[in-house]
Amino acid sequence: MPTDSRQRRRTLWLLCALSFILYVDRVNLATAAGAIKAELGLSNTELGIAFSAFAYSYAIFQVGGGWIADRFGARITLIGCGLIWVVSTFATGLVHSLGLLFAARLLLGIGEGATLPAQARAITRWFGREQRGMVQGFTHSFSRLGNAVTPPLVAALMAWLSWRSAFYLIGAVTAVWLVWWCLSFREHPHGANAFAPASPTDAPTGLTPWGPLFKRMAPTIFVYFCYGWTAWLFFTWLPTFFLHGEGLDLKSSALFASGVFFAGVVGDTLGGWLSDRVYRKTGNLATARQGVIVLSFTGALLFLVPLAFVHSTVGVALCLSASFLFLELTIGPIWAVPSDITQTHAGIASGMMNAGSAVAGILSPILFGFLVDRTGSWTLPFAGSVAMLLIGGVVALRIRPDRPLATDAVEAPRRALAPPSL
Repeated sequence: MPTDSRQRRRTLWLLCALSFILYVDRVNLATAAGAIKAELGLSNTELGIAFSAFAYSYAIFQVGGGWIADRFGARITLIGCGLIWVVSTFATGLVHSLGLLFAARLLLGIGEGATLPAQARAITRWFGREQRGMVQGFTHSFSRLGNAVTPPLVAALMAWLSWRSAFYLIGAVTAVWLVWWCLSFREHPHGANAFAPASPTDAPTGLTPWGPLFKRMAPTIFVYFCYGWTAWLFFTWLPTFFLHGEGLDLKSSALFASGVFFAGVVGDTLGGWLSDRVYRKTGNLATARQGVIVLSFTGALLFLVPLAFVHSTVGVALCLSASFLFLELTIGPIWAVPSDITQTHAGIASGMMNAGSAVAGILSPILFGFLVDRTGSWTLPFAGSVAMLLIGGVVALRIRPDRPLATDAVEAPRRALAPPSL
């Protein structure tokens, strides 16, 4: 019905805005890193430690955040998350030491830890299986749009005001989105009250099947770890890579980084569209998800290899852009997998998967900075990405989204017999 369509579109745009804000808050540090490094007197290794701080708490709060989203709904979960983003972003603008910077990023990781599992919970409720790849890809494309606009935006704010003021203004924008979410989001497609809690008939019943769920999600978790190993290098080090590795000024490095991230916007949308199209054409869910992920990893690693031989800044930027575009093809299909495997525990399953990427986010930025300090090479650290992508592409064949979690078959009849929520 038309009302449902309008509500669905409104929900989609709310989630797109969420993804955009999420990555503006996450990537702003990467653009300001040069100024922060100089003011605080940090080495590349210490800067890598600051980058990784976010991922420690982010990884820890993934599964717990998914459990909260499954039990209490996306609306309440994301209100709590949004409040923490606002505080942590403002706090980053106040830091005067590595310890305080580390603490501010830890706090941001806590706030963002439950965000994507909660978003996955909302998408599971509002969109059918044949739409989820496209919806996941489209909403995540706004994450990459946030990646793309943040470097020139933060660079302009730094030139106009200061790097500290940039964090204050971004925190204020985050607060505006939070108010919009509180007033507009509805937990269910048929819920008349925007402030209604999660329906008990839509929430899991009984104990969470942690063991079987982890076993089914294990290949997906590992594949997302392999994806995250490279993605986190882009998210954390890319502006600094162009600034110091290619010897550009702040404005030029921000523009080159922005160009690479715009390629990710295309990749996210294209990957989700392609996955759903394959599913509609073949009816084979495994091919639709696994096939696109294997294509993604293969293309990403093939375009990273030339970094060892290309020496022009434009050539390097083109290789990185093509690699990032292919890498982002993974997002739509892989974020649809948790809902494919279990609709009942989609939040927890999504949190488990995203924890894999978060662990990679702890390790790869530190190793990148360490290798640059030890070798002086800004391209050598990408060799590890090539290896991870190769392994991840092979393991992707074991994901099997066409085999749902056995306990969902028990939950489904209970939900079918329950009266609809109002």
